[in-house]
Amino acid sequence: MVNKFDELRQKYSEIIYDGFNVDKSDESYKITYNFVIPNLVTFNPTVSFNNSLFINKNINEKLLNKIIYRLGLIELISYYKAVCPKTIVLNNGYISKEEESFFKKIFYNGLGEFFYQNNINISSDELFSFEINGSEDEIDNVIFNGEGNLIPIGGGKDSCVSLELLKNKDNKCFMINPKDVHFNCADGFESYAVKRTIDPKLIELNKQGYLNGHTPFSAIVAFTSYLIAYITNRKNIVLSNEGSANEPTVIGTNINHQYSKTYEFEKDFYDYTKNIFKIDINYFSLLRPLKEVQIAYLFSKLNKYHNIFRSCNLGSKETPWVWCTKCPKCLFIFIMLRAFLKKEDVINIFGTNMLDDIEMKKDFLELIGEAETKPFECIGTIDEVKYALNRVLDDDSYLVKLYKDNYYENIDIDLSKLYYENNVPSIYLELLKEAINNAK
Repeated sequence: MVNKFDELRQKYSEIIYDGFNVDKSDESYKITYNFVIPNLVTFNPTVSFNNSLFINKNINEKLLNKIIYRLGLIELISYYKAVCPKTIVLNNGYISKEEESFFKKIFYNGLGEFFYQNNINISSDELFSFEINGSEDEIDNVIFNGEGNLIPIGGGKDSCVSLELLKNKDNKCFMINPKDVHFNCADGFESYAVKRTIDPKLIELNKQGYLNGHTPFSAIVAFTSYLIAYITNRKNIVLSNEGSANEPTVIGTNINHQYSKTYEFEKDFYDYTKNIFKIDINYFSLLRPLKEVQIAYLFSKLNKYHNIFRSCNLGSKETPWVWCTKCPKCLFIFIMLRAFLKKEDVINIFGTNMLDDIEMKKDFLELIGEAETKPFECIGTIDEVKYALNRVLDDDSYLVKLYKDNYYENIDIDLSKLYYENNVPSIYLELLKEAINNAK
């Protein structure tokens, strides 16, 4: 029996990346990508920003277009997944064999959750091949002398911690589709904003039953931040991804909701950009050596952010951005903060005691590893959740008592230790060590 995945691949065998157009006005710079699934649809997503961001006075147009084209390849993932064609046709552009392997890895690993949720079993080699109809454009006379940091801000606790650790450095903030939360977290810093639009025709296809699921948004952040770092003359792109992001979401597999936040992706992207673009822009996560629970410890001391930050994906769809208090992401953040803050202080942040909500039992069991998968959210490890709960065993809330009576495990985490392999420059590594040195 032919399933929907195979049926769509047979009916729509290719997707064409037909390049991009740039529209410049007095104020804006707008990139429109052209993706075509023959006999079905043409997609035209956009990326735009203010012309004032062209601070780099030595822009090489060929290099700029090379970066923009490759950002389009990452944007393509969202549209590719609707029918998962066997061939990606690249018109008006060229990538090398080395790049083919790099992008295939991002597509395959970045769609791991999508494959799992849609019961798709396919190897990386079988997924698709590239057909390249463009030629390589030689680029020379590139001058780049970047300075300072570009710090992506997502509105959550992690980027707030990075901002505080680097507050005495030369920093600019970067945001995609920012809301008030982003600007509130970045208060006091100059911010560069990018507007990204999804073609509404993709939403219509989803409603009609075409394939849908998670895509690696952090890879979009990576390529977009690289583009912005180039035009704004920034030397370092400083992420706030923790080492805990390396743990798979589906226990016993390599399927990870956070693939493009992992150290593996970070290393691959760093090496790729150095080899392909050949300019001195560094990409690393300042918080990579740390566990989520250590970041929560540092954040617990930053009172000025406690009623500002937001991490709930469901709540981000509301205006203003709220904590929905009914999802595993909210519950995870609640548990992390409860480990270091008084109960009433955490309740004040969320507006309710999530650990006393019996309806959160299923999500809670996933968080502590009593299920096939962890929640498909950007969260920490199972051991970290247990460690945080172990710090509040005297709390009489329903979920704490459930854990204490049935699932307790003695987990020891040294909050003053750097745990994970990382790419953090030594001068910034010292800031991390100093920040956690007195943690108990």
